[in-house]
Amino acid sequence: MTEPDNTIQPPPTRRGRWLLLAAGGVLLVASLGVLLSGGIGQASSAIFELLIALLTQLRQAQTQHPVAVYCGAFVLYVVVAGLSLPGAAIMTLAYGWMFRFWPALILVSLSSTTGATVAFLMSRYLLRDVIQHRFGQQLAGFNAAFEREGAFYLFTLRLIPAAPFFVVNAGMGLTPISVRTYWWVSQLGMLPGTILYVYAGTSLPGLDELKNPSVTKILSPQLLIAFTVLGLFPLLVKKIATRFVRPSVDN
Repeated sequence: MTEPDNTIQPPPTRRGRWLLLAAGGVLLVASLGVLLSGGIGQASSAIFELLIALLTQLRQAQTQHPVAVYCGAFVLYVVVAGLSLPGAAIMTLAYGWMFRFWPALILVSLSSTTGATVAFLMSRYLLRDVIQHRFGQQLAGFNAAFEREGAFYLFTLRLIPAAPFFVVNAGMGLTPISVRTYWWVSQLGMLPGTILYVYAGTSLPGLDELKNPSVTKILSPQLLIAFTVLGLFPLLVKKIATRFVRPSVDN
């Protein structure tokens, strides 16, 4: 018989921890994306059990290394927002589910604005000629509206989620708006939508409910209310914003 290996494994390196946290963050987003898109009924029970086990491990990592997990989640969101990658909405729901309301709200609000500012700076200093050449005709109306409305135009674009994130960042990078103004207007304009998405994430069922899923547990009244408000919010904001913007447009 061979002797069991009782040697103590060395702790993971700092790089290894960050890779683990990044992989865990991607896993969390992908897992909740599957659950929210109806994957419970489509995926096999074995895959579903694997997702639950991995989510449980990620929750344990959060308990053991809360600061590292929080920082890793911040960096991951900045990268996604800064590169205009898809999945920011699912990430916001996932962060609300994982960190709960106030920590998730602070995290998403700061990281989304930081990512937007990164994209804004890339548009202004790195991709200006490319964007101007590719979208010059479309940006003409964008620039005219900004000259007419100023920072309030950016504020309305942030309030109404129908405006593509990439287009807003790229277009604003070609305007004379200062980085400071862009930051605080984006921070303020995206806050209402962030609050709604984070609240919806906190309304998602916990791990215990996910282990024994049922329609009544997943479609809770809080979750239904949250998604109803999310659906009505852009329409309400658009009506309010139009009433304020229209007088300037007519003049």
